[in-house]
Amino acid sequence: MHSNTTIILMNKIVNISNASFIALHSLAYVASCKKVIIIQKISETIKIAESHVAKLIQTHLKFGYLKSTRGPKGRLVLIKSPINISLLEIFELIEGSLQIDNCPTQCKMCSFKTCIFGGLPQKMSLEFQKYMQNKALEQFINENK
Repeated sequence: MHSNTTIILMNKIVNISNASFIALHSLAYVASCKKVIIIQKISETIKIAESHVAKLIQTHLKFGYLKSTRGPKGRLVLIKSPINISLLEIFELIEGSLQIDNCPTQCKMCSFKTCIFGGLPQKMSLEFQKYMQNKALEQFINENK
């Protein structure tokens, strides 16, 4: 590698981390049960280690999506209405605000007249944002009955 080489890092276009995956699926499962549920059952159903599920459940508890009962077999119940919870809301709870950029590189000025990606990264991010914003947890539950 030459000493004058500049490395341009790519920003993520859309990234669904394991944490977001677990947060979305665990909350959807609790909402679909319409009864109190234990973390072990969530873990078994979404096939994710109980310790990982428990960490994300803490976030749901902290931000008022779930309520739990105390004890070694603490039970969870959804306290927000699933019709009022968008998938984007849960995604951004874990990942932070979705950033929609014209270009996934961090360079200030493009070397070309037209973008090599033709605006695709922005289109993909906008489509993802639109889908997640317009899909309430309740809709997901109804589709999977």
